[in-house]
Amino acid sequence: MNLEQWFQKGIPAQEYIRSMQNHQESTMKILEQFQVPSKDEAFFSVLRQENLRVIVITEDWCGDAMLNVPILLKLAEEAGIEVRMILRDQNLELIDQYLTNGKSRAIPIFVFIDQEGQERAVWGPRAESIQTYVDGMRAQLPPKEDEQFEEQQKEMYAKMMEKYTADNSFWADVYESIKTRLQK
Repeated sequence: MNLEQWFQKGIPAQEYIRSMQNHQESTMKILEQFQVPSKDEAFFSVLRQENLRVIVITEDWCGDAMLNVPILLKLAEEAGIEVRMILRDQNLELIDQYLTNGKSRAIPIFVFIDQEGQERAVWGPRAESIQTYVDGMRAQLPPKEDEQFEEQQKEMYAKMMEKYTADNSFWADVYESIKTRLQK
């Protein structure tokens, strides 16, 4: 399938959010609380003229999607970008075209396309500063063979989810990262 067909196959964002079994409350919290900077009106004016659409490769169990998708939705709303969601686990053919580091099916991935269905920009799965934070958290874990690994990994994920939903500097970093990608 081409990107236009993937976009047409996608689920509208609000339908996806209503159907979420995981992270719905946290996603809604970020969506309700994050505001795009008013200083960026010139950026949005240019973006509106491009008439872009975006395919979001995601899953509701993903904490990174919980953080990034609401920020994208606010940006998309401001820029008049239609958003469609594609579930990664049911669409490996698509995610395999956007592997992180050439090997990982990390999500979310945002594929921005023009009106002809041509790829314009790709973003994801994390802003650089968030990746640095995650790498730092992972570096504190014991080796996978360690009997404490599983418990400490669960604690790490809980801390990350708390920070993702409460730290608006993370939200700003995600927004700026997506914005920068779209300005290239």
